[in-house]
Amino acid sequence: MNPNKNLSVLLVAGFLAACGQEQNFPKINVNYPESKKIDHVDEYWGEQVADPFRWLEDDYSDETKAWVISQNEVTFGYLEQIPFREALRQRLEKVWNYERISAPNSYGEYQYYYKNDGLQNQSVLYRKKGPDGTEELFFDPNKLSADGTSSLGGAAFTKDGSLFAYAVSVAGSDWRDIYVMQTSNKELLEDKILDAKFTGIAWKGNEGFFYSTYEKPGGSKLSAFTNNHKLYYHQLGTEQSQDVLVFGDDKNPRRYVGASVTEDGKYLIITAANSTTGNELFIQDLSRPMSPIVPIVSNMDNTHYVVDHQDGELYIFTNLNAPNNKLVKTKISELPSENWTDLIPETENVLSVSTGGGKFFASYLKDAITEVKQFDYKGKLERVVELPGIGTASGFSAKNEEKEIYFSFTSYTTPGSIYKYDITSGHVDLYNSPKVDFDPSLYESKQVFYTSKDGTKVPMIITHKKGLKLNGKNPTILYGYGGFSVSLTPTFSIATTVWLENGGVYAVPNLRGGGEYGENWHLAGTKLKKQNVFDDFIAAGEYLIKEGYTSSDFLALRGGSNGGLLVGAVMTQRPDLAKVAFPAVGVLDMLRYHQFTAGAGWAYDYGTSDESEEMYRYLKSYSPLHNLKSGTAFPATLVTTADHDDRVVPAHSFKFAATLQEAHVGDLPVLIRIETNAGHGAGKPTAMQIAEIADIFAFGLYNMGLGFPNK
Repeated sequence: MNPNKNLSVLLVAGFLAACGQEQNFPKINVNYPESKKIDHVDEYWGEQVADPFRWLEDDYSDETKAWVISQNEVTFGYLEQIPFREALRQRLEKVWNYERISAPNSYGEYQYYYKNDGLQNQSVLYRKKGPDGTEELFFDPNKLSADGTSSLGGAAFTKDGSLFAYAVSVAGSDWRDIYVMQTSNKELLEDKILDAKFTGIAWKGNEGFFYSTYEKPGGSKLSAFTNNHKLYYHQLGTEQSQDVLVFGDDKNPRRYVGASVTEDGKYLIITAANSTTGNELFIQDLSRPMSPIVPIVSNMDNTHYVVDHQDGELYIFTNLNAPNNKLVKTKISELPSENWTDLIPETENVLSVSTGGGKFFASYLKDAITEVKQFDYKGKLERVVELPGIGTASGFSAKNEEKEIYFSFTSYTTPGSIYKYDITSGHVDLYNSPKVDFDPSLYESKQVFYTSKDGTKVPMIITHKKGLKLNGKNPTILYGYGGFSVSLTPTFSIATTVWLENGGVYAVPNLRGGGEYGENWHLAGTKLKKQNVFDDFIAAGEYLIKEGYTSSDFLALRGGSNGGLLVGAVMTQRPDLAKVAFPAVGVLDMLRYHQFTAGAGWAYDYGTSDESEEMYRYLKSYSPLHNLKSGTAFPATLVTTADHDDRVVPAHSFKFAATLQEAHVGDLPVLIRIETNAGHGAGKPTAMQIAEIADIFAFGLYNMGLGFPNK
């Protein structure tokens, strides 16, 4: 098929809006740019697989840069002709423009908190002395770059609050540079760490800190393979070249190494993993110079982390023999797991644990809804925390000497508010509630359970205006993820309110592969069971259609990263299911994903094409890139990615879009929108977020034959 084919798009002229007036959309002509093909073939288990767009993996080449420019010219040329695109952007900007404040944390004599006045590209760190002190701007990430594309990628205060270390991400990259500031006068020290990646900042007193990084890869810093993560210690006042390697072994590399220091400062805790699930666990006594690093867990079969240390006992969160997780304790002198005793046992609901005020806060997921219980350090249940409603509560973390703790609460119809909780009495007070141009009383969320292909019951929360007519004509976004034990819980999105107020439906199923029902639910959507995730998503769409919420003509599929894989797989398996598809920063080449950056660490969920012929053939059977069949009419598709995404490299999206444009037939556009000076998503400036969402919503509504507003 000619890649320069001329596509004339005339979208549903004659669709009657609710007001009864005909919407005469203009014709938009799309000339897809030429995507050069090369004769590149790989062999997998005796089978030849063509990769004609392999050259697009070279993100630094002039050819790739020219391709990006030409694709963006076509995409933005199309988007600019949508008559209501600017009105949609302005509405998003208006509702986005409200003050947002985080929960405060105390360091030294100050309380620190983040605040965004509404449209600031990055939230600003403020401080004040005590709850009633005068507010003072402490650190403004908006001054890190002129266009707001540099962001705060991590921060840590010393326990006494005298020093502040912060990591800067440029253009959304996972690579970070770390700086240190004196909090008394806000002056920078000379210390500077370059090129840390996937790192925390763990202070050892006021002397220095631990951080993690890889050796600089050969080739492209954004896409080259990284495998050997190492932990270093930086002593303040010294050069980075003098930093001490604390943990890391060239003969036995680990892909992910992290560190924390117990609140009492006595122990360094090290986690080491080769995948996103399962880790080794180590401890080092910081009170004794040259003390050895001692293993607590020497395999990666399960997931564990240290929650706290107190009076010679370690408190460890684990899923060892407990797929829904539990909290155990053991003496420092008796570290191996056979000595662990249950403190908060496993239940039928998935557990996570935090600490504050000398208490444990056990947060449970019950059908993706939060319940929180307070325990003492002997494992005694003290109370069930009274939450403000049904939704998602998070936070519940503070120093052991604190008397109060802060938490946030949100749902799909409840803007995120901050609450103050008295640890002794259990009393809850509203601390801050944002003033949003959105009336929750006009909307409703309902949880349903639908049946997937193999009979599994899957929960889904559907949100829309009250009084919605189940006539099959409502514009609907079906959003999913389904992987890496990530739980999708009810969360307010200011962008989604614009979709809802425009008569839209927002549906989020809790697919297998996620963590909503523990490790067994996660494993049911991994490796040779990955198809379960796609089946769950397809069944969710079919449920929405069957029940009259929408129809295929008004359904859009949306997901990012692993969710981009989800959308890519479903749109190739069921191109008839939805009118629109939004695969964002997706993992779309399942045969080669593990060859880029730290992608090999995703093998626990996916498997790799190298490990066995069975795994190769399974991956190829659903790999979105390899299942774009020529001559197929695919949904109107807007692929989104960014040129500095070094988590899921943009080559996935580049090759997918080039192949899609060649394979697609029909009247619907298949485009790629490539953000420049942006990464996988974290730290993306507000203006950039608003512009992207406006384009996504405008593209979706236009291709459904709907306008804005669609009242």
